[in-house]
Amino acid sequence: MTGRRLIVEADGGSRGNPGPAGFGAVVRDARTDEVLAERSGAIGRATNNVAEYQGLIAGLQAAVESGGEDVEVRLDSKLLVEQMSGRWQVKHPDMKILARAATELVRQLGRVRFVWVPRARNAYADRLANQAMDAAAGVTRRAEASAAPNRLSGWMDEQAPPTVTILLRHGETPLSAEKRFSGSGDAALTESGMCQARSLAAYVARLATADAVVSSPLRRARQTADIVAAAIGLPVTEDPGFAETDFGQWEGLTFSEVRAKWPAEIEEWLGSTDMAPPGGESFAATAIRVRRARDGLLRRYPAGTVVVVSHVTPIKTLLRLALDAPPHALYRMHLDLAGVSEIDWYADGPAVVKRMNDTAHLHSA
Repeated sequence: MTGRRLIVEADGGSRGNPGPAGFGAVVRDARTDEVLAERSGAIGRATNNVAEYQGLIAGLQAAVESGGEDVEVRLDSKLLVEQMSGRWQVKHPDMKILARAATELVRQLGRVRFVWVPRARNAYADRLANQAMDAAAGVTRRAEASAAPNRLSGWMDEQAPPTVTILLRHGETPLSAEKRFSGSGDAALTESGMCQARSLAAYVARLATADAVVSSPLRRARQTADIVAAAIGLPVTEDPGFAETDFGQWEGLTFSEVRAKWPAEIEEWLGSTDMAPPGGESFAATAIRVRRARDGLLRRYPAGTVVVVSHVTPIKTLLRLALDAPPHALYRMHLDLAGVSEIDWYADGPAVVKRMNDTAHLHSA
């Protein structure tokens, strides 16, 4: 549906500031007051402002998915209203990342206005946020009570089976073959890419039974996912959270071409995950949506096995999160076309990387 007038109510909070934090958001039809979507989540230890921004981002994402074109965003945070309206500067580095992510979602909507409301008029989102904070507080208590915060894979008795994610990078496209920036563009697989997808499908079919196949909506990933899913008899579910980073004006160009035209910008981009290409998306913003998409998988498939067909940046981000590595670790990883990585995500917190960039299936008979 398109052209809808929507109301977004969002909130977030922290018990301790910083402390166990969570967010909530609800999207309503402005004409009927029908609730179209609810979003909430625990985000571990964070400040009130971080939680409020996470609630805003979740609400804006839900508005995009609901086809909003005229959106009123109601917040009980004066800070967020003024910053998102452009009247106050965003100074804190963490807030800049979150504000940029929210702004990128605003650009996908039509008319958006931010309105301050008293907390009493934001009760729905406040309730969702408090439920999420309750969950965050429970996770914190369990983590603090745990005598073994880390995990030795293969050595320890497992309390419960993990959620297993089999991460597949898509096959070759004309842009990847020429080492060109390939982000939000919709390049299709080449013949070689189709062969790589079939090799991935044969490999996945030899594994234990999967519960779901989830794909980036971009064509190169979806084509790969369709071939894999057909081999194991499952449908494909699209999740935009696993789409590649938007490289803006650099899309389709080689590294040399970008360096010739944007020498200062590309050096800044290589030096910080907070920097976005002109008209594009930063790696930091990508990480926010990838983390949210991952959390959704863990909620939907506890102790399940999920095949995720995606791209370089989202897969690197998942590996980084599993390893608890800093953001700049992205620059220290390499992923080949049709490479396979695997992560076990445990309910008690730690994750284990089981494989990374495995391409043996491409060379087997």
